[in-house]
Amino acid sequence: MKILVATDGSKASEGAVKYAARLFKSFSANSHITVITVQDDSSLRFFKKHTPKGAVEDYLREVADKNLAWAVKYLNKIKLPHDMAIRYGHPSEQIINEAKAGKFDMIVMGTKGRSSWSDTAIGSVAQRVVGTSKTPVLLVKD
Repeated sequence: MKILVATDGSKASEGAVKYAARLFKSFSANSHITVITVQDDSSLRFFKKHTPKGAVEDYLREVADKNLAWAVKYLNKIKLPHDMAIRYGHPSEQIINEAKAGKFDMIVMGTKGRSSWSDTAIGSVAQRVVGTSKTPVLLVKD
């Protein structure tokens, strides 16, 4: 079983990592877990023109490392082998692309359980992944 766990550093994504770890332990020895974080760089393209070369990329990498830090520390603590992936672009698209390219059997994501107008009108990352992914998605509610 190949599990892709999306994390953004939030408490909801911490719950997803913990749940995926429990799933991983219940499957066969051939299981595999990858933790992914996606940095949406679309709004920062303007700043690339007006900042020193590489400054935006360095910033995005720093945020990505911070988002992955808890998950990596937790998975190391429980001695669970894992991989990490950092992608840039629209989060739902990148998560779906990674799941497809890596032939993952499942995507695990946290959800805050909000139903604000903006989430309804625009759609949360979790809603978009659930609505468009061909890979099964398990949402872990915070």
